[in-house]
Amino acid sequence: MTDQLNGGFSAGIRQFVTDFGWPRLIIFFFVVALFLAAPFVGVRVDNSLKDVIVRFGQNGVMVLALVPMMQAGAGLNFGLPVGIIAGLLGSTLAMQFYWAARLPFTRLLQLFYQPEAPWFTGAMAMYESGALWFAAAIILSLPFALVFGILYGILLNKVKGEEMTIAMYVGFSIVTFMAIMWLVLPFSNPTMVWGYTGKGLRTTITLDNYWSHVLNDFLSIRIGPNFEFPTGAILFFALMAVIMWLFMRSRTGTALTAVGSNPDFARAGGVSINRMRMISVVVSTVYGAIGILVYQQSFGFVQLYNAPLYMAFPAVAAILLGGASVNKASIFNVIVGTFLFQSILAMTPSVINSVLKTDMSEVIRILISNGMIIYALTRRTKVTK
Repeated sequence: MTDQLNGGFSAGIRQFVTDFGWPRLIIFFFVVALFLAAPFVGVRVDNSLKDVIVRFGQNGVMVLALVPMMQAGAGLNFGLPVGIIAGLLGSTLAMQFYWAARLPFTRLLQLFYQPEAPWFTGAMAMYESGALWFAAAIILSLPFALVFGILYGILLNKVKGEEMTIAMYVGFSIVTFMAIMWLVLPFSNPTMVWGYTGKGLRTTITLDNYWSHVLNDFLSIRIGPNFEFPTGAILFFALMAVIMWLFMRSRTGTALTAVGSNPDFARAGGVSINRMRMISVVVSTVYGAIGILVYQQSFGFVQLYNAPLYMAFPAVAAILLGGASVNKASIFNVIVGTFLFQSILAMTPSVINSVLKTDMSEVIRILISNGMIIYALTRRTKVTK
């Protein structure tokens, strides 16, 4: 009896390791070791934990954007920059409209109220509210995300089996194309354009006068002198996760998952394969657009030109690190993977660099990002054979 129990326990452990994968287990224990070692090398755990949670809220929605395409069998969305560009267009337009409408709005108020009147002050405070313009940026980004998502989906439906390669090419191409457009689009907000020419958007635009930390600061909770919990950012991620959860359990979401799991069975049941794949791409693009806006408000800056070029790789690595496969993903994978990946990025500079006296964070980020992607692709090949 004891031998049978031991044998069953050993078989269970082996099955768990096989399912979860040695790379994920190694990274998990590596993160645990970093937190345990932090106090011994003079690193404050509360500061590090705060950084991890802020990074989680900052990046979580972009990782969440990968779920629908993976569930629909469209592969890893290396074309995430398509949605990111839509978000950047929404944010830059919101900042342009804020500047262009401020003077007319002020003069309109002055027709009815004196500048010292409470109604005038209240209206101006509402106009300058970061939450208002953050919401405006989301609304303005949605039409671009829908159009880009539909065009992107049409393309991916024509290249079934090569989605990830084409997606990477599309992601790189749209970033390169927009690097030109950022120079020629007729923006005129002086906080956005190059000061010496008055034309072309700057590489980095500060959000201090717009919606910097609007989510992070909402209902934030301070515990002690060094730890502050970004309640608003975590709540926003939770909201987006719940919406995704409800969508994936709707009739459309169930059909979408069926397409990814067994296309022939789904087709026999009357499900349109191309339509479901298209919906998954559009949802992923919309989430990518919103995700970059969440990232911006936490980072405090809008970064244009080549900045979105490689943003898909950390998101893909994070969801794979959470236990997702190339054609199956869940919100649980997003939460676990984002937390582990961002823990490594937050803890490595403080702990490893203190020990080695050199900056290894970028090297480890590249190794983990590329390593998890290669691991997932080779695992898929083994299963397929």
